[in-house]
Amino acid sequence: MSGKEQRYLEETIASNWIAPLGPQVDRFEAEIAAYLGVRGALALNSGTAAMHLALLLAGAGKGDRIFCSALTFAATANPILYVEAEPVFIDSEPETWNISPAALERALFDAQKEKALPKAVIVVNLYGQSALMKPLLELGEKYGVALIEDAAESLGAIYRGKKSGSFGRFGILSFNGNKIITTSGGGALVSGDPEALKRARYLASQARQQARHYEHTEVGYNYRLSNLLAAVGRAQLEVIEERIAAKKRVNERYREALGRTGGFSFMPGPEEGRSTYWLTSLTVEKKKCGVSRDDLIEALENENIEARPVWKPMQLQPLYSGYRYYAHKPGESVSERLFEQGLCLPSGSSLTEEEQERVIEVIKNRLK
Repeated sequence: MSGKEQRYLEETIASNWIAPLGPQVDRFEAEIAAYLGVRGALALNSGTAAMHLALLLAGAGKGDRIFCSALTFAATANPILYVEAEPVFIDSEPETWNISPAALERALFDAQKEKALPKAVIVVNLYGQSALMKPLLELGEKYGVALIEDAAESLGAIYRGKKSGSFGRFGILSFNGNKIITTSGGGALVSGDPEALKRARYLASQARQQARHYEHTEVGYNYRLSNLLAAVGRAQLEVIEERIAAKKRVNERYREALGRTGGFSFMPGPEEGRSTYWLTSLTVEKKKCGVSRDDLIEALENENIEARPVWKPMQLQPLYSGYRYYAHKPGESVSERLFEQGLCLPSGSSLTEEEQERVIEVIKNRLK
């Protein structure tokens, strides 16, 4: 916590306006939109809710296709099944570890031939770094397909002068407890389309009609953020640039200490913008450094330090293994290689230099 949350919470409690919705929600939405440079934002109780609404607004339904980044957390893909659509997973590329324009182009070409273009392409901005949005947006325009930008891990990242989450028809944010700013649980849907956000607001509020009594003509959802949590979010948003700076320092210390280790390759940094370095991630090649990724996780775990593999790609998940998958190149699956070798290190913005030195020391000792 930043320490500023207490003031906003006291204001909210003093106003006795603690139920879902209220002035703090309105202000939080306006501040999110201003930070991203978009026309509007809708504060919700999770990023998953935001993704579900985005798919509904894209017109996705039973039997439709949705293309989706393969290297991501399952929460990105699960809403595709909520709307009974069919996911098609698209591999990563080596430059940013994000969705491969080459694989996406092949998938869109095939879909056009099959007269089954997707209702949307979900582009995930992985570990704090934007995907290569320029070629992705060009593909979306060429094939007439909307892009949904999953910026749950990349709030504050910049690509070609614009904030992550502001490129697609819809952007998805998460304020879960592990994100760069948090409301403990929460998320947001952002867009440059005010009419679409108006529709999303209606669906997220139980699709209640404007009537004295409770009138409903279609299915709605209980997806809105509470006024109390929005108060926390406002204070968190005030310090986001401090958090990004702290994450960058953590990343730089790891690179300085371990970057020259043979077999270690850090997630490439952006050439056309700014990463938030939400997680510092690298690949470990056992043939070059003598230890595997899992050897390092175990060594850290023995010292009560948590580290994890990178996300297990969706095409390898039992839930999604039967769906179509397009590799970066024929015979080259980047996401599967990253999963085999990828390691995420402790990266919290509150991580002290002493704590980080302890992580580095355990890794160096295991390499000896």
